[in-house]
Amino acid sequence: MREKRLFLFIMMLIFLPFLTASVMTVNPATDEQELIFIPAAKERSMGKKINEKVCEHFDLPVDPLMQKRIEEIGQRLARGADRTEVVYRFKVLDYEKDDFYNAFAAPGGYIYIFTDLVDALKRDDEIAAVLAHEMAHVEAKHSIKRLQGDIGATILMILGSQMGGDRRSHAEANMAINQLMAAYSRHDETQADELSVKYLKRADFDPEGAVNALKTLKKLRKKGPRMKYSFYKSHPYLSERIADLKNFIKGHADFDSYINLVTDNDEL
Repeated sequence: MREKRLFLFIMMLIFLPFLTASVMTVNPATDEQELIFIPAAKERSMGKKINEKVCEHFDLPVDPLMQKRIEEIGQRLARGADRTEVVYRFKVLDYEKDDFYNAFAAPGGYIYIFTDLVDALKRDDEIAAVLAHEMAHVEAKHSIKRLQGDIGATILMILGSQMGGDRRSHAEANMAINQLMAAYSRHDETQADELSVKYLKRADFDPEGAVNALKTLKKLRKKGPRMKYSFYKSHPYLSERIADLKNFIKGHADFDSYINLVTDNDEL
């Protein structure tokens, strides 16, 4: 019992600064009311710390032209963002694993895309769609809500303190990165897809690039190891996302989108 009271007291000390700073606001990107414990300044500080660890954890690309291209596409998108307090930064990362088709976002406007995914997509509209999707997660504060939600006690303790250079701090930072790279909820992914269409249109990119990017990912996943849907039960099927994107782009989904939706035995 004493241990439980001590734990609750420690948790109160951790969360008290966030609770006192929290305020119910309307998010300009989603038009939704939200209670956020982490103010924008703290979000930027957290993002900066995560970015330092990301740059240590992954290799930066050897091709400066690829980095320049991603920055130009990203900044074109960022000019149409709704959250004016966020300064977006776009980085290309390399990873030792082959065929690592991934991208993710950290709080405060840090957007990352891996070289394998850039090479696989090729067209600017498709790359812009991936960056816009990750940017949408930041705009909707999905990562912030995750960090103050179920995993909040652990991650806020990690990111709220000054990260040292010891082995434990490094391991904890890596855990935070892995959490940010994990799948979002079905709602968050759908909302990010919807917002990405808005940002693509504002930047004069073809929003069909989002559909084409997911179709490419679907083909790539079929070539890789088979993944059971139950393992990613909170994550939408790619076919579902494609159907939803067509709806967001055109205002309706065509017939082919729904007759081709996957079953429980299909791949993500």
